[in-house]
Amino acid sequence: MEPQPQTKPLYTERLWVPLWWWPAALVVTGLLAAEIHMGAPGVRAWLPYVLLFPVAVWVLLWFSRHRLYVTPDSDGVPELRTDRAHLPATFVKRAAPVPTSAKSAALGRQLDPAAFVQHRAWIGPMVLLVLDDPEDPTPYWLVSTRRPERVIAALGLENAAESA
Repeated sequence: MEPQPQTKPLYTERLWVPLWWWPAALVVTGLLAAEIHMGAPGVRAWLPYVLLFPVAVWVLLWFSRHRLYVTPDSDGVPELRTDRAHLPATFVKRAAPVPTSAKSAALGRQLDPAAFVQHRAWIGPMVLLVLDDPEDPTPYWLVSTRRPERVIAALGLENAAESA
């Protein structure tokens, strides 16, 4: 089997936590470490700081591990990849951005239980990709992204919000 040539992604985005979470997490961690060390002499005085600060950094990096890619597959068809899931653009009937103001409705009563949802609470907008695949019971994908218009453009799809 021949190795496939690496192709450059058409779009890539890492879903980082907001910057203000970093100082907030470090302040909370510092307060917790100070509570633990209060009145403890010797090693127990500085050990909470050494142990808890790396844990806070690890948690924030773990929350930021999610990535979103649009890459061409072996046939050159754009494909959306998010974590281990992937969706070729040929199976998308309609695509539209979901603004932050409509996010709670899209994730609330209007959400189809069979939909594929990749939601990150700290990301405002989302992209809605309605599927046209008779073999797939998933009616649509709803994926968090900071730039839904760019995702739609990279997939080579028409933005349904603009054409309506």
